[in-house]
Amino acid sequence: MYRVAFIVALILGLGLPSGQASGQARAADAALIEGARREGKVLWYTTLIVNQAIRPLKEAFEKTHPGIELQFVRADENPTAAKIIAEAQAGRVQADVFDAISSMVPLRRAGLVAPFVPSAAGQYPADLKDADGYWIAILLYVFAPGINTAMVPKAQAPKTYQDLLDPRWKGKMAWNPGSMAGAIGFVGNTLIGMGEERGRAYLEALSRQQIVNIEASSRAILDQVIAGEYPMGLMMFNHHTVISAQRGAPSDWLILEPVPVALDAVGILKDAPHPNAARLLVEFLTSEAGQRVLQKADYLPAMPSVPAMKSGLRPEDGKFKATFLRPDAIHDRIPGWIKIVGELFK
Repeated sequence: MYRVAFIVALILGLGLPSGQASGQARAADAALIEGARREGKVLWYTTLIVNQAIRPLKEAFEKTHPGIELQFVRADENPTAAKIIAEAQAGRVQADVFDAISSMVPLRRAGLVAPFVPSAAGQYPADLKDADGYWIAILLYVFAPGINTAMVPKAQAPKTYQDLLDPRWKGKMAWNPGSMAGAIGFVGNTLIGMGEERGRAYLEALSRQQIVNIEASSRAILDQVIAGEYPMGLMMFNHHTVISAQRGAPSDWLILEPVPVALDAVGILKDAPHPNAARLLVEFLTSEAGQRVLQKADYLPAMPSVPAMKSGLRPEDGKFKATFLRPDAIHDRIPGWIKIVGELFK
């Protein structure tokens, strides 16, 4: 029935009388909500932090749609994708909705993702959604160098990627060598932004800077930077540096263009046990109400009209050039990036 609502919206754009179109849309929305209530629950396999994001979203969704329970299972992206595939192969699809940075592609190729275009999709730029409706971003992850401002005054900090090659930073930068929020994502952004040949030459020069490899989350590495163990962490979440600064930490981030931006996107599983509730959840997550819950949880909302908790953190309000690491643009290239990390930075 929701497809009817979407078609009605298109017809409205072509001049159907507004009262008739909006009435049909309301009827379709009511049918979707009623179907979701009959199902009674929706299960989300998520990578988001439970206390920071999922619990507030659960509370807001269940308040908006009483009688529909939002259940969730939290795990990292790769184990989640493996679990989805294993359950599908066993003929026991459990989850309805999932979110991911890059695993949308293999799951879609396996025929496990159903297309769905939420009503707010028109408010999202093309970079933040799949052209065929298989996924749409709910969050942005903006990666940048994070600095200890007591050790690196902002005026003396690097302004370009070339500045990272200055001998003064040798042995003083840290990252996670095995993460997209680390060396892998940095390599990808470099090759996309500079091109393969020039990017490879730059990475070879950067490898001589003896970047410290830390097998930890980006947040944990930033904490070490704040503690003074390293002056700079590469590929930090820029909003993490701001959150820490607001709590009094000597923390800030640097704009080195193009800035890599990853998307946390949501999709619906093809054989979702609760398909109506799944659609309703995606409708909520991509709506202004859902995006404001994420905003208050100190994430970067994907919907441009919902501001970040501090202006300037996203490309559109910070006015900086970005490389959007879309799932369909990066998945097939990641093995090559991992290979380069192993050759140059391990």
